Amino acid sequence: MQGGGGVEQPMQMVLRVKHPSSLGSSAGDEDEGEGSSRSALSVFKAKEEQIERRKMEVREKVFAHLGRVEEESKRLAFIRQELEGMADPTRKEVESIRKRIDTVNRQLKPLSKSCVKKEKEYKEVLEAYNEKSKEKALLVNRLIELVSESERMRMKKLEELNKTVDSLY
Repeated sequence: MQGGGGVEQPMQMVLRVKHPSSLGSSAGDEDEGEGSSRSALSVFKAKEEQIERRKMEVREKVFAHLGRVEEESKRLAFIRQELEGMADPTRKEVESIRKRIDTVNRQLKPLSKSCVKKEKEYKEVLEAYNEKSKEKALLVNRLIELVSESERMRMKKLEELNKTVDSLY
């Protein structure tokens, strides 16, 4: 790993600077303190730079993954759309026909009610018509009886008159 090697290198620099065998005098102790703070600062900066580089690497990886995820998402959406189209190629036509059936069904309901109502009215009128027809038939029969009886009686009268006229001569 590259990151691991980078951490060891600044640590080695700090150890070299702090190691007392590299500086032999007591005046070197003051220089050593200043040098050690410089080396500590440089180690800190190196670590910060390493952290920043690492952060950038992670960010780049995340964005790369996000890009791939977006592409895969688009591909999956396209595949889903294709599957839906393959599942029922006549879906739009079926939906259109179903809507038309619903529309016709809504139109049929009031027509059906009207038809039932008119059939009921028709039955009532037909019943009244049949009753009046029966009544008429009875009246016509009664009329025929009366006319027949009247004719018989008139014929009888005429015969009697004819006999009376014949007896006069």
